[in-house]
Amino acid sequence: MKNIAIFASGEGTNAENLFNYFNNDKRVKFKLVVTNSDTAGIIERAEKYKKNVQIISKTALNEYTDKIIEFLKTENIDLIVLAGFLLKIPEAFVKAFPNQIINIHPSLLPKYGGKGMHGMNVHKAVIENKEIESGITIHYVNEEYDKGEVILQAKCEVSSEDTPETLSAKIRNLEFEYFPKAIEKII
Repeated sequence: MKNIAIFASGEGTNAENLFNYFNNDKRVKFKLVVTNSDTAGIIERAEKYKKNVQIISKTALNEYTDKIIEFLKTENIDLIVLAGFLLKIPEAFVKAFPNQIINIHPSLLPKYGGKGMHGMNVHKAVIENKEIESGITIHYVNEEYDKGEVILQAKCEVSSEDTPETLSAKIRNLEFEYFPKAIEKII
């Protein structure tokens, strides 16, 4: 069995989708949810599924990195899944969990990646640049934003009528379909 920690900053819809997808799967146990915001929607979603929630601020993530890593190791975490986690993962995490941290990004990397490129910022840039396709990238996390080895990409068409909101909905559908498949591929 793989013990998974989900790190999320927002509403937690991807996390909830994973909880449901792997609900009766004996290969996976979601041991812990980490968020950097005490008002994030992920907290309520995680509690609904009786998941242990830890709130770790940006300051704590950077100042107590070694203690957090030690805690995750004590919990026997095999995989860290970033599901809309907006903080940069400290380099010590990458070294402590090599090829054990994955991220989902709402574009076809290497396009529209890097600091500040998340959510609607990505979709607006895709529309403004008149791209004809967009999609998602699920990748391993390394020391640089959105530069880790690609695990899976999935595409969708961008029409001239699309808005950032309609593109966001298309991307969300891809995330819900392919994020669980990428985790299955890894485990």
